[in-house]
Amino acid sequence: MLGTIVNAAAVILGALLGNFLKGGFPENIKGTIMQGVSLTVILIGISMAVKTQNVLVVTLSIVVGGILGELLRIEDRLAGFGQKLESRFGGGDGNFTKGFVTASLVFCVGAMAIMGSIESGLTGNHTTLFVKSILDGVTSVVFSSSMGIGVAFSSIPVFLYQGGITLAAAYVKAFLTGAIIREMTATGGLLIFGIGLNMLSDRIRIKVGNLLPAIFVAIFFTVLFARFHM
Repeated sequence: MLGTIVNAAAVILGALLGNFLKGGFPENIKGTIMQGVSLTVILIGISMAVKTQNVLVVTLSIVVGGILGELLRIEDRLAGFGQKLESRFGGGDGNFTKGFVTASLVFCVGAMAIMGSIESGLTGNHTTLFVKSILDGVTSVVFSSSMGIGVAFSSIPVFLYQGGITLAAAYVKAFLTGAIIREMTATGGLLIFGIGLNMLSDRIRIKVGNLLPAIFVAIFFTVLFARFHM
């Protein structure tokens, strides 16, 4: 759990620093930085998504995962949790929930979060999560300077999500083939691409939160397709 603890702490520290520097960034600079970070997130998503060797697996995972996410109302629950935190800690910051939800999705979706947590749980090697901690800490500074202290509270889902995967890693070790990891990575990359689009423009609204189950649905379809040589 050390890697996850360090990651959550990096998010909090980065968000506090960004919130402290909030007034020191002119709006035009913050806007340009956010656009740059958004483009970087899109690039990361594309670089992950193109690793797939079976687009059908990714497509079906997105479809089925989206259905499950809508039924579970993941994004609504995440936003609701953010609003509860906002009412208690937001201090009138209208961007609190946006910062919380956006940061939570960015930090939780992706190969580094999943595979780093698995690596940490299986081998005790926290290197991947330590690298992710540095990236998330820097991103938290940028996010918080624009969207406020709500970004700091994204450390809660980061801790629960990555910690849960780490603890469960020992039980799924036998199933994690190279093909499964590749398709999970590609599916997560597509979701990161969607996050980048959401960050780039307020007029774009992709329910990435409700698509989160797709990452794990990819396991099922990868195994199924391998069995029938599809």
